[in-house]
Amino acid sequence: MKQNGEYNRGWGRRGTAVRIGALLLLVLGCVCIAGELTGKWQTPVWQGIGGEQTKGQAVEVTADGNYIKWVEFHVTDEALAAAYDLDVETYRDEVHLNWIELLSYVAAKTGGKFEKGSVRKIQEAAEKLKSGDTTMEELTESMEYYDYYLEAYTAVLGGMMGEFKLDGRPVYGLKAFSPIAKGFDYSHYDDFGSSRSYGYARPHLGHDMMGLIGTPIIAVESGYVEALGWNQYGGWRIGIRSFDGKRYYYYAHLRQNYPYAEGLKEGSVVTAGDVIGYMGHTGYSTKENVNNIKTVHLHWGLQLIFDESQKEGSNEIWVDCYALSKFLYRNRCEVEKVGDTREWRRAVPMTDPAADAYREKIKSPAP
Repeated sequence: MKQNGEYNRGWGRRGTAVRIGALLLLVLGCVCIAGELTGKWQTPVWQGIGGEQTKGQAVEVTADGNYIKWVEFHVTDEALAAAYDLDVETYRDEVHLNWIELLSYVAAKTGGKFEKGSVRKIQEAAEKLKSGDTTMEELTESMEYYDYYLEAYTAVLGGMMGEFKLDGRPVYGLKAFSPIAKGFDYSHYDDFGSSRSYGYARPHLGHDMMGLIGTPIIAVESGYVEALGWNQYGGWRIGIRSFDGKRYYYYAHLRQNYPYAEGLKEGSVVTAGDVIGYMGHTGYSTKENVNNIKTVHLHWGLQLIFDESQKEGSNEIWVDCYALSKFLYRNRCEVEKVGDTREWRRAVPMTDPAADAYREKIKSPAP
């Protein structure tokens, strides 16, 4: 009641507060304009040594314990598509544009916000670079946080594009796939951060795609199976690590009784586009093989790992995959039924040099 009384002591105090608030808004507006013009946004990024966290500019991983502690990935599917198309279009040109660099440039200009006008900014930067009048190094020289966004966005997108072979034919482009096979319907919305209550109150750190039981689940990126089996929260689940170690893909709530593609096990090397499992609604039970999830769906998540201490602990980094899911819709893997079995497999074989290199590495490890 005392607080309510203090809020009603007269218009004099209110008027002063309103005037101060208006002044602060004016100052903030000036700062925003300056940030847009110079590209120097004071984006809070956690860094520290030995686990001690302070706000400041992100730094690259080094032996003394400095590494990125937090990433917010707000790139829209429109911006992803625009930057990607420019990368592919200029692949054999004298100036080959890099889609991650273009996205990082815009993020450094806007403080990581991708709103109306982001695609235009990407295109304007691309024209300057293609003309030869400037380079990305010159364009970003005064941008304090460009290096941070470049490292962070490379961690998110680094394995999704490159050279590969599709049915023996050399291709350059998107070598990452939608986690839902082509020809299978699903629905989704941005549910990242929504509350969850089973076990303990916690935010939803993934993306749910609702569909039918048995829908083939696809490996988004090539990698190796790091985890496979039952988890009381995710039910039957698969964890796949990218070859560079930076990304951990989590696929959960797979089908009861027949959750995984035949032969899949921990340590298996998978190529992007491979069928790895089947949609279900298992989980929310300490007992294995139980359907306690009400809605049939795939939960897929993307965790960034700059240091192994981030893999499981209080400083995990999970990114919102909604825009990525929309962007990856353009690359859905066609599958075919395997005889009279419950199995599906990809219809067109793909060879990923990154997967071949990793297989050779584990076959003949360095001394």
